[in-house]
Amino acid sequence: MKKNVAVLYVDPRGPYPSLVTEWYDQRRDARTYAGPWPVVAHPPCGPWGSLFAKCTKQDKTAAPHAVQIVRRFGGVLEHPAFSKLFRACTMPFPWELPDAWRGRTYDLNQVSWGHPCRKATWLYVVGIDPQRVVAGLRTGGKPTHVVTSSRKNGRVTTLLPEITRKWERAITPLDFAVWLVDLASQAKRER
Repeated sequence: MKKNVAVLYVDPRGPYPSLVTEWYDQRRDARTYAGPWPVVAHPPCGPWGSLFAKCTKQDKTAAPHAVQIVRRFGGVLEHPAFSKLFRACTMPFPWELPDAWRGRTYDLNQVSWGHPCRKATWLYVVGIDPQRVVAGLRTGGKPTHVVTSSRKNGRVTTLLPEITRKWERAITPLDFAVWLVDLASQAKRER
C-alpha cells in the first residue's frame, strides 16, 4: 500500500514511484508541490558538492527550495555528507543541536542499506521523533564498488571497480527508500 508521502527529485527507475502517493522526477517540477503530505527530498547535489564549479546543468535553487518544503510539511532531505547546502540553509551538522524548525541531521552510509558504494550521506529530518530515526539507523555493509576511482600520479589507487553509469550511482537502495518513506509518513508539522 502506498504511503501518503511526496517524494521530490527522484529517478522514475528507482523504488519510490511504487511506494508513495505522489512523486516528482526531472520532468515534473518539484517546486510546484504545495502539500499536504510530508516529503522525502533528494534534490540535486552537484551545485552544492566539492565539484560545484563543474556542475552546469543542475538547478542550484532546487535544493534550498526542498529544504523549505521539508521545514513546512515535515519529512526528510537526503544530501551528501558535508554538502555546502547545510550551511547555506542553516541546517545543523550531525553533531550540532536542532535548528529553529527542530530539524536534526543524521550521518549514515548508504552501503548499510545495500548501495554498492559507501556513499556518505546526511539526512535532515523535521517533525519526526529522534528516537525513531536513531532506532532505524543501520551500520555495516561492505562496498563492492566506488562512486569514483581515486587517482594518484595517473594511477588508480582503489581495488574496487567504479560504477560508471551515473543513474546507478544516484539510485536509492530499496531498503533505504522504504525506511525514508516510513520516517516521512510519521512526520508531524505545525502548518
